[in-house]
Amino acid sequence: MPPPPSLADKSNALERWLTDAALPLWWERGADHSRGGFHEALDAAGNRVDLPRRLHVQARQVYVYAMAPRFGWDGPWREAVRHGVDYLVGKYLRDDGLARASVDALGRPMDERPLLYGQAFTLLALASAFEVFPEETHLRAAALKLMGALVAGRRDPSGAFLEITEQPFQANANMHMLEATLAWIPLCEDPVWTQAADKIAELALSNFIDRDRGFLREFFDQTWSPKAGDDGRLVEPGHQFEWAWLLERWSTARGRSDAMAPIFGLYKAGQHGLDPARGIAINALWDDLSIRDGDARLWPQTERMKAAITLARVDGSNRGTHLAEAVRASVGLEAYFDMPIRGLWRDKWREDGRFVDEPSPTSSFYHIVCAILELKRAL
Repeated sequence: MPPPPSLADKSNALERWLTDAALPLWWERGADHSRGGFHEALDAAGNRVDLPRRLHVQARQVYVYAMAPRFGWDGPWREAVRHGVDYLVGKYLRDDGLARASVDALGRPMDERPLLYGQAFTLLALASAFEVFPEETHLRAAALKLMGALVAGRRDPSGAFLEITEQPFQANANMHMLEATLAWIPLCEDPVWTQAADKIAELALSNFIDRDRGFLREFFDQTWSPKAGDDGRLVEPGHQFEWAWLLERWSTARGRSDAMAPIFGLYKAGQHGLDPARGIAINALWDDLSIRDGDARLWPQTERMKAAITLARVDGSNRGTHLAEAVRASVGLEAYFDMPIRGLWRDKWREDGRFVDEPSPTSSFYHIVCAILELKRAL
């Protein structure tokens, strides 16, 4: 029997898949070279799927290609970042500084709502592009204008931000706002970034996370108490892992050691969502940590990997255990990459063991790149 793969083995294999296949494919076929922007999905033959173009998908692709040189990709990553950010600024930013939710394939506005989830990824994209093009101060100005509009109109007295859907008080959109503010802190001295990051992280520690049981909930009422009914009982393993990763980044950046114990609790909670038969993280649990949704999307696998690497970084006495878990997570992730065309992926793995036959969603690429980047940093 061959020895189990090492962390270096998995990192090298995933980086080769990324640089040899995925990054070239999604630039050559996933970008719309005639009309601008990126397609929402590619089918199993690598052909574009024309769908409304959601804001967060465009923003995530800017991030993806801004990270590409960190893997040594020698493709046209600067051109890809330019292609994406110009389309984002030109087609999505409204006169008030906020960004609309979607446009059609011709770039015409479809959904004018400035969803908080999309604003967060717009801020992340602007930060990523500004790192590549630091002379283009209009990118920083656009981010500050957008953030100013959110602070003026969408910030709750708690300091968190409100979504404009039927679930205004939610952890997920604020999680990505935390991610975006952390990206801007080293790039811009304006205190709005640190203030927002601190408020969101502090609310996560005080309200999003159940301090008695260690897990994080998704939906809340106007007092940031768990929402009544089934919505308030939702526990997503992927988000336990993702919050653990982000709170460690925040605690390190801001010198907040009080986040360490909750990070371990989140990681432990996420482990309750692992399916030993498939070796992957499932979609959802109830708040008694029983299975709520045994299907498994791709993205929780990437967050599991990132969280395991995070724990290896902060829990030195158990570093080997955590890195072995990161390897197991990478094996689970690679199962989604078994496609006729290398560089595509599957998104949904049913509880019965079958993958859903559907196009590869562009939105997954952000999660994949984040995970491989963390794996690379761990070596």
